[in-house]
Amino acid sequence: MPFQIKIISFFLVFALMFFLESCMRLRTNDKEAMQIFKQKGLSLKIINLSVGKRKLHYVKIGQDSLPTIFFVHGSPGSWDAFKDYLLDKDLHQKFRLIAIDRPGFGYSNFGYAMNLPQQCEIIAEIIKKERHQAPFHLVGHSIGGPVIVKLAQNNPEWYASLSILAGSISPIDEPKENWRYIFYYFPLRYIMPGALRPSNDEIIYFKKDLYELDKLYGKLEMPITFIHGNKDDLVTVKNVAYGEKKLTHNTKVHKIIIENANHFIPWQHYDIIKKHLLGLAD
Repeated sequence: MPFQIKIISFFLVFALMFFLESCMRLRTNDKEAMQIFKQKGLSLKIINLSVGKRKLHYVKIGQDSLPTIFFVHGSPGSWDAFKDYLLDKDLHQKFRLIAIDRPGFGYSNFGYAMNLPQQCEIIAEIIKKERHQAPFHLVGHSIGGPVIVKLAQNNPEWYASLSILAGSISPIDEPKENWRYIFYYFPLRYIMPGALRPSNDEIIYFKKDLYELDKLYGKLEMPITFIHGNKDDLVTVKNVAYGEKKLTHNTKVHKIIIENANHFIPWQHYDIIKKHLLGLAD
């Protein structure tokens, strides 16, 4: 191969990696987010909170006196996974809505993944800042499911309910995915662009952390709802049966199994999720 072609090929590969690294961060910048909400006549508050050396980024909308719905996204992702819910004026009438960038994603120290206990310790600082006398409801999608379970196990008295959307809470039903370790170590980890890198890291951590969650379900006595698609190929619906088994002491456990639904229920079955969320105000 001529030297010139090698140089051109190198720069093309480099440019592609740079493009993928930039475009796959899966986040909406603050200016664009503010504009989206302004066009709907809504005022979105954007908060940056420092916790030690970490910076947490989150958004909120609605009256502080109302009950809170606190959204936790999956992996990868950012707060804007729940953007449509924050734009929903029906929800505004009953709730203050908060959505976060979990540590390592969005604008919360992007790229630096943390394990489940570490994440929850930091996320709890947002909740301490935002809690008030009105009920505080946790909603988590996918890996956001075990995050809200851990948050609730740490401080069960803080929360009025948990809503676990296609949540990956069962350690025994997690796929092995040994291939992830190949991309955990240098230099192959840098082949994974954008948000896929911290996502791969935290999934490796969480597969082990789920066994610790397994020991503490007895602390959860608040209403808990599992919403899951029965055709979910990423997080099996068996997670619901696992959750029910761990929560036999809790008489306020409910499930909504959506027929022929896959993993992306927050967006593809918005009406079902919205109806459930509105019901939290009853």
